[in-house]
Amino acid sequence: MRLSAFAPAKVNLFLHVGGPDAEGYHPISSLMVFADVGDQVVIQPADAPDFETVGPFGGGIPTNGDNLVVRAARAFHARLGGPVPPYRLILDKRLPIAAGLGGGSSDAGAALKLLRDALAPSLSDDELEPLAAGLGADGAACLRAVALMAEGRGEVLSPAPRLPVLHAVLVNPGVPSPTGAVYRAYDTAVHPEGAERPPVPAELETAEEAAAWLAMATRNDLEAPAVALQPLIGEVLDVLRDEPESLLVRMSGSGATCFALCAGDIEAESLAERIEALRPEWWVRRCRLS
Repeated sequence: MRLSAFAPAKVNLFLHVGGPDAEGYHPISSLMVFADVGDQVVIQPADAPDFETVGPFGGGIPTNGDNLVVRAARAFHARLGGPVPPYRLILDKRLPIAAGLGGGSSDAGAALKLLRDALAPSLSDDELEPLAAGLGADGAACLRAVALMAEGRGEVLSPAPRLPVLHAVLVNPGVPSPTGAVYRAYDTAVHPEGAERPPVPAELETAEEAAAWLAMATRNDLEAPAVALQPLIGEVLDVLRDEPESLLVRMSGSGATCFALCAGDIEAESLAERIEALRPEWWVRRCRLS
């Protein structure tokens, strides 16, 4: 049997970050949503255990224990116990690497669900969540892959406000933005409000309303240090902010991917086509966030 699972891109509509705690972890407050673009993970029978990567960004990631898919599989085996039949996991890597889109965590979440469906269908998502959380700050959120609020170290999850489908354009300039380096740069000038959660409305009815609230009450604290380390991120932000379709422009996560919220699909399509023509070397994707 061959099974596959979609691993959606994660987008931080806002990301408030506090200074590091005694263990070096940063508390956060973030509204996370998920896109209809992402990677694909496949499981199929094999004569011996195997993991391979394909796709436009498959050659740029490790296939050993440093890969979150491999780590997810090991955590799953430890949870399950006993012998496991051999299988092959294939990661079709379509998202840029070190891009602020939670790609590795989302890949791991998809792999956990695939392994559950293939080997232990009685396990619930709630039983998988601790495994995902152990793989990184975005792990539990990316396993759920629904709009939510993430706080604490990223593991304290609660429902998001009711949101409309948000049409957006994702743009990555083709450079990595390593999370560790961005956080270290941020630590030199931590935002005075830190990880404080903003007042969150119960519902945002339109894209215009969502963009206005985000612009007024929220921010991405990692944007400035990421731009300082990689000026191309600032160039993406400037280009998007100059376009008439952009309601809100912001960086996701620790970068380097930026996004523009648009009023609708037609506006997002026009914006994506124009950016692709202006900067053909950039990775550009029109998407829906929900």
